[in-house]
Amino acid sequence: MAIEILVPRLGWTMEEGVFIRWLKQDGDPVVQGDLLFELEGDKAMTEVESMDAGVLRIPPDSPEPGTTVLVGALLAYIVAPGEAAPFEQKALAASKSFSRESVASVESVVTAPVTQPAAPSTSTPTISPRARRVADELSVDWTKIKGSGRTGRIVEADVRAAAEAIAAANVKQPIPEPVVQIAPQPALVSTPQSAATRAPLSATRRVIAERMSAGVHIAAPVTLNSEVDATELVRLREQLKNDKRSTAIPSYTDLLAKIVACAMSDHPALNARFEGNEIVTERAIHIGIAVDTERGLLVPVVRDAGTKTLLQIAGESAGLITRTREGKVGADDLRGSTFTITNLGMYDIDAFTPIINLPECAVLGMGRITPKQVVTLKPGTIDEVERVAVRRMMTLSLTFDHRLVDGGPAARFLQRVKQLVEQPYLWLVS
Repeated sequence: MAIEILVPRLGWTMEEGVFIRWLKQDGDPVVQGDLLFELEGDKAMTEVESMDAGVLRIPPDSPEPGTTVLVGALLAYIVAPGEAAPFEQKALAASKSFSRESVASVESVVTAPVTQPAAPSTSTPTISPRARRVADELSVDWTKIKGSGRTGRIVEADVRAAAEAIAAANVKQPIPEPVVQIAPQPALVSTPQSAATRAPLSATRRVIAERMSAGVHIAAPVTLNSEVDATELVRLREQLKNDKRSTAIPSYTDLLAKIVACAMSDHPALNARFEGNEIVTERAIHIGIAVDTERGLLVPVVRDAGTKTLLQIAGESAGLITRTREGKVGADDLRGSTFTITNLGMYDIDAFTPIINLPECAVLGMGRITPKQVVTLKPGTIDEVERVAVRRMMTLSLTFDHRLVDGGPAARFLQRVKQLVEQPYLWLVS
């Protein structure tokens, strides 16, 4: 009995994905655990493995690479050796039916009067959904294109090639000389604008748009900014860099992840989320780290950050970030975060307004660390200057969901983070 291979749901919110490519060919034998195809889901590209053994049979109308497919859509079959696939059985049944109809047609033609032959009918070629969207965007009549896909199906590359051919033909046509009119007013000279480029919305970009829009329109976001003295934090990182025994050098994001985890233990309200009509406060602290990639903003997760040392966090985050930028991160690595950290300091950004990654309660934004002249006063005085010093200052921006937590608890959490940044020994010895 043939076993259907369907588009799997890679995440709870996934409704569709993008079929990337087959890793096996039609007719290849497969065993349980063999990788069959690549599928791009909610931000992650996953290699899907076979749950059964047999022979892979891919139908002629199977989705082309780059096609958007719905969860549950049929991709192929796994059959027993020597067994005909369902699409072959249908073709065989149709062929037998055609043979019987042909015999009856021949018998009827013998006695039928001679009539004028009917005009030959033309069939419309098949086209993949992605190619149809590109054809609409480029104003290409796809019914006149010869497809290069399986069974003559038109794919995206065919549409773009046709569009380029049309553009090249238009360039070769002679441009008529304009008629110049002599007028008392000088003629206005218009400058041609460059043509706009269009690209289909990728699955990753669509998920990012939905998440960011929800973080603004569903949540009640409020942002608090605090300038902190990161001098001791910079000194700590320099010491860790010079320690030859360290297997992983913590980044400033790693340092903040450890600090946030320590502060969260005293302020668990920031580790909460909505679930129906309930507020669920997690005990485990899973820190999401925003990573800029060619595919868009992705957020891999360092799990149980509250129970890990700084070096453990540094080693885990380094591996996650590398796999994320190489497109090798798994779907499970991109979900389940309870708090997110985003760092734009490396781009010389001082402060910004981070957007909440729902259903999380809050997100912490890090600005650049820059030297500034700071005036400090003697304790207990108002106007007596103690000294002017150059300190390494940084702005932290906390955006929180006011539906879940009020301004006071959020401010106290940020105040605790500031304290742990300025006095690292408080969490190093804990």
